Amino acid sequence: MKNKNLLYVGIAVVVGLLLGYLIFGSGSGTKPESDHDHDAEMASGQMWTCSMHPQIMQPEPGSCPICGMDLIPADSAGEGLTQNQIKMTDNAIALAGVETVVIGSGATDTDQVKLSGKVAVNQESDAVQSAYFDGRIEQLNINFEGEEVRKGQKLATIYSPQLVAAQQELLTASGLKSTQPQLYTAVRNKLKLWKLSDSQIDQIEASGKVSENFPVYANVSGVVSSIMVEEGDYVKTGMPLVKVVNLNSVWAIFDAYESQLSLFKKEQSMEVTTNAYPNETFGAKVSFVDPLLNNATRTVKVRAELDNKKGLLKPGMFIQGKIDVANHGAMEMLTVPESAVLWTGKRSVVYVRPNPTEPIFELREVELGNLMDGAYQVYSGLSSGEEVVAKGTFTVDAAAQLQGKKSMMNPKGEMSMTGHEGHGATGMKMDFSKAAQQTFDGLLDNYLQLKDALVASDQQKVKQLAEAGAKQAKELASKEMDAMGQSHASKVAGDFKTMTQKTTIEEQRKVFISLSENMILIGNQMKGMDKKLYVQHCPMADNNKGANWLSLEKEIRNPYYGDTMLTCGSVVATIN
Repeated sequence: MKNKNLLYVGIAVVVGLLLGYLIFGSGSGTKPESDHDHDAEMASGQMWTCSMHPQIMQPEPGSCPICGMDLIPADSAGEGLTQNQIKMTDNAIALAGVETVVIGSGATDTDQVKLSGKVAVNQESDAVQSAYFDGRIEQLNINFEGEEVRKGQKLATIYSPQLVAAQQELLTASGLKSTQPQLYTAVRNKLKLWKLSDSQIDQIEASGKVSENFPVYANVSGVVSSIMVEEGDYVKTGMPLVKVVNLNSVWAIFDAYESQLSLFKKEQSMEVTTNAYPNETFGAKVSFVDPLLNNATRTVKVRAELDNKKGLLKPGMFIQGKIDVANHGAMEMLTVPESAVLWTGKRSVVYVRPNPTEPIFELREVELGNLMDGAYQVYSGLSSGEEVVAKGTFTVDAAAQLQGKKSMMNPKGEMSMTGHEGHGATGMKMDFSKAAQQTFDGLLDNYLQLKDALVASDQQKVKQLAEAGAKQAKELASKEMDAMGQSHASKVAGDFKTMTQKTTIEEQRKVFISLSENMILIGNQMKGMDKKLYVQHCPMADNNKGANWLSLEKEIRNPYYGDTMLTCGSVVATIN
């Protein structure tokens, strides 16, 4: 019995040792498979990145700290690329909507040149109504600018001591006209020089009484564009009273680039369209090409005359002109789509895809000619058959900046963002309260009106809109929003308030730089926007540092330079 118990104990010990070996293994045994795989990843140097934020690099899988998307394996095949080249993942290309086209040469008998400009007063038909004698304005019959007047309409009544004395001379000479007809005639002619009519002179002579106040009549028909005097003012002979413009005919003034001058000549037909009447076309002919070049903008004024008897066209309206120009000899010309070009002042760049099978894009500087029918003529930098980015160009350029490669705004190739920088611009859309969205809509409308006032260089209107904007932005900051949205709204309120304290249009434009950046950040965060906004960029603003702004229209109307460089800039992004 005792031996039997010892046998059982021995068997139990052997089984225990065997189980212990199987469960715990030896000190130098294998690790779990998951640990082994992790070490293999570390040993292979595999990095993980975000398809939308390639500046994020982590040694293991996870979520992007900026947008929350799952990280993907980073492709190491980009090693050995030049500073002009960038590699994007197929996923990033698809998400950004990047599209390419193969460019080539073509020839047409006729091309179309598009110009941007404004309606202006026809200076050949405006007139200034002046005082014909010294005196004091007793009554002014013109109440406001924009009032229509007819030829012969009474504009003002003037008391003139000179006329009183001249009338007394007339009455005296009238009694002597039979004996001294020359004196009588001289006195009448003196009154005629002061624009008194024969009927007025005859009336004075017949009544035998002196009139103290005399009316001033309009000598042309038109619209009052400026009132230069007020009741009670003393005027001298020749002093302007009102300025009258005839709007039956107006000018269309366009800016043409230096490279386009050979395409224009007098009597050339053109079509003009307006934002106010998008479905209506106005015919015109080129009447004048300015012989002087604007050195600041390198443009020349091209002028056409428009018939405006219906009164549809108002001075100051933005217009677009289209001119058909002959392509002499139908020469072969390499062209590139307008959307493929990024402008940086004097530099023009495009992104080329050297190999259609690889997602590699190369920055290329190009020399361009005229814009014709949605495409630029290419003088140098590209060859026929090359594949260029035609859609999503700015996205590719932004990716190049993030990776420290050469880009439109970063020609030296330095890293522009790291970590969480730019979070506000590329972060996820936030659900703001309905009240916050409504307040932002009103604030946005105010901002867009202020932008237009800067385009028009209207300093006083900018100040008025800034005062209203400060109140709206302060209200927005108090609404139910995330902390970042409230921070941007507070900055917007501060920018508006600062703008109200500026006394010149140049100072207001400097503040507009910061204001626009904060408005763009809020717009990017706002979910459910009912407007499509264009983020536009002028590379020459802020001392060539570049500055952005928001616009509802794709057409460039530069708020940082106004008429000086009205069309300088490009669309760099959209907010939907």
